[in-house]
Amino acid sequence: MSNRAEDEIALQAYKRSPALDNSTWYKGLLLSQMAGATDNNGAFDIMIVKMRRGTEPPPHVHSREDEFFYLLGGKLDVYVDGKVFHMTEGDCMFLPRRKPHAVRATTEEVHNMVFVIPGGFQDAVNKMNAPAGRMEVPDDTDIATYANSDLTATIKLFEQYGLRFLTPDEIRAEMPEYPTS
Repeated sequence: MSNRAEDEIALQAYKRSPALDNSTWYKGLLLSQMAGATDNNGAFDIMIVKMRRGTEPPPHVHSREDEFFYLLGGKLDVYVDGKVFHMTEGDCMFLPRRKPHAVRATTEEVHNMVFVIPGGFQDAVNKMNAPAGRMEVPDDTDIATYANSDLTATIKLFEQYGLRFLTPDEIRAEMPEYPTS
């Protein structure tokens, strides 16, 4: 009979910084993967994310993951539980699984750290992203965003990872303050 520790992959210490070799462009975001499921036996994902206003993901709900945001720069509104949380640099926010939520940048650019537990959701994003061409947020000519692309394949893949985008009726019911235009 094996014990759990023997079944896990031996973890290695490492140092990582945002750089081209661990950064990608995804739907208008610059994502630098600081830790992924293969780094820690699936315990968590950590990404450093830069986005500009208008490239935020649609309102959604995770069935498997909790999220924790730490805002490094810019301002962000978070919609959850019928409330709006106004975040500024240095603020953090916990979003439990099964709680529909959305974010909106209120400055031209937002820079944050996203901690996702358990790990593995970043694997879905990695199936749809592209290598970052530079360590800057891409513009609309570099890559499609949530706002200007067909989300059919994204929706289908995310469903396999327990994420679902909200319907317009759910958005109105769950987050009445969320701007719909």
